[in-house]
Amino acid sequence: QVQLVQSGGGSVQAGGSLRLSCAASRNTYNYCMGWFRQAPGKEREGVASISTGRGSTYYVDSVKGRFTISQDNSKNTLYLQMSSLKPEDTAMYYCAADPRCPGLTNSVTWIYWGQGTQVTVSL
Repeated sequence: QVQLVQSGGGSVQAGGSLRLSCAASRNTYNYCMGWFRQAPGKEREGVASISTGRGSTYYVDSVKGRFTISQDNSKNTLYLQMSSLKPEDTAMYYCAADPRCPGLTNSVTWIYWGQGTQVTVSL
């Protein structure tokens, strides 16, 4: 079992930055960790993922160059640094973990989830 506790998020104007954090209850080495988001009326969307063992990162096209996923293995913590935020980035953001590395397009199969944190970007 892995518990994921999120922090960060909030409201920001377009062009601003926010950082999300996701603390795991234990070491998640060789897991894949990911960030997903869900806007009202839309399906959950994979945003970014990282393979904690290899350090490989993946991003959905809409956030490439603006968002950075990273990890601090000493703190068992995952981060999502979001810059140049746009109103269309407004959503509830969730972190997730899975040793099987299902990929960003298979959100329903990820095993462990954080509680979610709201990100609101205004003009």
